[in-house]
Amino acid sequence: MSSPELVLHVLRSQLRAAGITYKALAERIGMSESSVKRMFAQKDMALSRLAQICKAAGIGMDEVLRGAAEVRPELDRLTAQQEKALVANPRLLLMAICCLGHWSLEQVTETYTLSEAECIGLLAELDRLGLIELKPYNRYSLRVSNAFHWQPDGPVQHYFRQHVVQDYFGGRFDGPGETLMVVPARLTAASAHEAAQKVQQLAAELGRLHQNDRRQAPEARDGVTLIVGLRSWEFAAFTALRRAR
Repeated sequence: MSSPELVLHVLRSQLRAAGITYKALAERIGMSESSVKRMFAQKDMALSRLAQICKAAGIGMDEVLRGAAEVRPELDRLTAQQEKALVANPRLLLMAICCLGHWSLEQVTETYTLSEAECIGLLAELDRLGLIELKPYNRYSLRVSNAFHWQPDGPVQHYFRQHVVQDYFGGRFDGPGETLMVVPARLTAASAHEAAQKVQQLAAELGRLHQNDRRQAPEARDGVTLIVGLRSWEFAAFTALRRAR
């Protein structure tokens, strides 16, 4: 997040904590509710407007600015060196994926043959790498955003291609909620770009569902993995049948 976004993020959180809705705020500052929503959606705000909102809501402007200064920026991706450290130790990569799935230490030790001491050591290493912030009692918070993704052609993606893809596509894809589609098309560059944006939206939607379902009991949830690709490609056996030009 940029600095203006951080300020608005903190302001929005404090308004929510005070029980002040956009509608109530709009009435206090003499604006329509739609205008207030649009103002927050633009992710930028003049200091004069910020001061007006804080005064109307009974929130200290200095508290908002101080809160924004204390927020650590969230990462959308790791560096290549950080990813290399993960793939160098499959157990560390496993723990990283569990953390991205918001698993507790107890869930990890119950599911995998990792001791509590080993898990704590792995959490400490992930804290050092910047993926999480380790807290007392072996709790943690993610230091990555909801838009987090691995580097497109980075070490983790290479590892997945080498060790994961064949295992993944060896399944039948006929279970509840499972699907596999191979959809060829001939598109212009503009249409291909639009399709790629739709893929990003699908990934974001999966992230939203993941966040919503965190409120459900662990036994009610199952691990799912979405692998989506879009590239200029033709099956090599088909390419071999093309007429020479």
